[in-house]
Amino acid sequence: MKTHLLTMSQALIRAMIAQKIETDGEVVPFFKGVWAIFGHGNVAGLGEALYEKRAEIPTFRAHNEQGMVHAATAFAKAQRRQQVMACTSSIGPGALNMVTGAAVAHVNRLPLLLLPGDVFANRIPDPVLQQVEDFGNGVVSANDAFISVSRYFDRLTRPEQLIPAFHQAMRVLTDPAECGPVTLSLCQDVQAEAFAYPDAFFREHIHRIRRQAPDARELADAVTLIRQSRKPLIIAGGGVLYAGAEQTLAAFSHAHGVPVGETQAGKSSLPTAHALNMGGIGVSGGAAANDMAQEADLIIAVGTRLQDFTTGSWGLFKNPDMKIIALNVQPFDAVKHDSVPVIADAKIALDQIAAALEGWKADAGWTQRAQAARQRWLETADTYQAAPKEEALPTDAQVIGAVQRVAEPTDTVVCAAGGLPAELQKHWRPAQPGGYHMEYGFSCMGYELAGGIGVKMAQPERDVIVMVGDGSYLMLNSEIATSVMLGQKLIIVLLDNHGYGCINRLQQATGSAPFNNLWVDSQHMAQFPQIDFVQHARGLGALAEKVASLPALSEAILRARKADRTTVILIDTDPKPTTEEGGAWWDVAVPEVSSRPQVHKARTDYERARGAQRIGN
Repeated sequence: MKTHLLTMSQALIRAMIAQKIETDGEVVPFFKGVWAIFGHGNVAGLGEALYEKRAEIPTFRAHNEQGMVHAATAFAKAQRRQQVMACTSSIGPGALNMVTGAAVAHVNRLPLLLLPGDVFANRIPDPVLQQVEDFGNGVVSANDAFISVSRYFDRLTRPEQLIPAFHQAMRVLTDPAECGPVTLSLCQDVQAEAFAYPDAFFREHIHRIRRQAPDARELADAVTLIRQSRKPLIIAGGGVLYAGAEQTLAAFSHAHGVPVGETQAGKSSLPTAHALNMGGIGVSGGAAANDMAQEADLIIAVGTRLQDFTTGSWGLFKNPDMKIIALNVQPFDAVKHDSVPVIADAKIALDQIAAALEGWKADAGWTQRAQAARQRWLETADTYQAAPKEEALPTDAQVIGAVQRVAEPTDTVVCAAGGLPAELQKHWRPAQPGGYHMEYGFSCMGYELAGGIGVKMAQPERDVIVMVGDGSYLMLNSEIATSVMLGQKLIIVLLDNHGYGCINRLQQATGSAPFNNLWVDSQHMAQFPQIDFVQHARGLGALAEKVASLPALSEAILRARKADRTTVILIDTDPKPTTEEGGAWWDVAVPEVSSRPQVHKARTDYERARGAQRIGN
């Protein structure tokens, strides 16, 4: 048997290079690159191996370990899980900085390979710099924190352990159901140790993502339920996009007269112009989808895990006879809430259901009501996006309107946290699949700028517009410098409402006083900080300007399209107003005991709303 004497790190990188994937009839590398911040736990082992193969697999340098994981996660999402990136860090703080990013990928079911350095397997230099120690457990490592946010975790304490561990890693990264982050924790001495690896370990392996067909009985049960329904509603989740099923969904909806509401992950499954696209659904959804959801007698959940923001904490659906068909590749999601499961690829299952339903349509009155509701909602949304009076600060919705008025069909908008996700789910109108990239599974502040880089790397032909509030910007802005360094141009619209406006509103909605969210309500000296975001962004290498009006914002967007690098456009906004129409209740617990009457009232309202929750489904 032919073998190659290599360090574990060299073998790992060569094995990664050998992995290919067939997508749309083309074979391409499965690993698009490696994000790396080196330290003593990975620079000599993995760093040397990456240097040797830098012409075959690129290494990208970031400024924050969390940021590079966000970029890799966004890349995988924008690539519809067809290609992935890896991220490596040193031990200790570098590794732990990646844990938050790992949780983002885990919650959103996105493939990601994490390669944190770890302590010495031989334990001779213990305690090594940055090592955590447990007084009663000799095998504890800081990297144990990855276990709860990894779909597969392994700690390599011998070089030959790489062979089975890597095979398991590839299984998870390419499995549509198990897909998520994989962590191979690499003891730093083992990274540099050699082993005679078999030649077969480095042979080209072409992966093809599995497309599972539905079980015949599950398919028949679903078809029977649909035929019996009069008021069905499809909820389109991210699984529609990952399966490439958007055209299938559009045809299904049109042929059978079934309206479609989109989750945050599923938005852009249908173009806004589709006659039965009801727009966003749930807590941050619009009036059209939510009105239909309240009366629907059947929910066809396609590729969604039905999280609380989608279901209004299970208070959105009012029809007592409502049933759920859950079409999902993951059985864990398909059996939630007493659903009738169809465990299958979204595209294949929708095609087969459509064939079995030939000639069937939803009640004509239901379809017509949906079309009318959609038109009313679009007209209502237009009023929120209209320009304000000259003296008033614009709202988030008005800023979105100003950006949208100069948007191109190919644009992708990126966002993650704060008040903007709700307003974007209501108001952004994508024309093409992938035109809406929202990280709302974990809603991680700081994702936006780094995530924008990942989206741009996946879709270099599209302009990427990152919309971010001042709160998220201040948490993780260093990757602006990375975008400039790598030539990954972003258009960043920075909305400054002087604090955490979204949580300030939620705080007051639950009866509490404004406290510790906006600058003005936080502990500060005589004057709170006057942050010069324009100078800050320029200091990171970007172009930057502040605009004083919505027309000026639209003009700045047009300038940014022509710029040679990332541009930050700052605009002051009002932290208080939001879109009142649409939306749904969200279960946020209110104290039973308080000295404030406002809290007592909020608790009464809360208990009343909880009475409408569906328990068990």
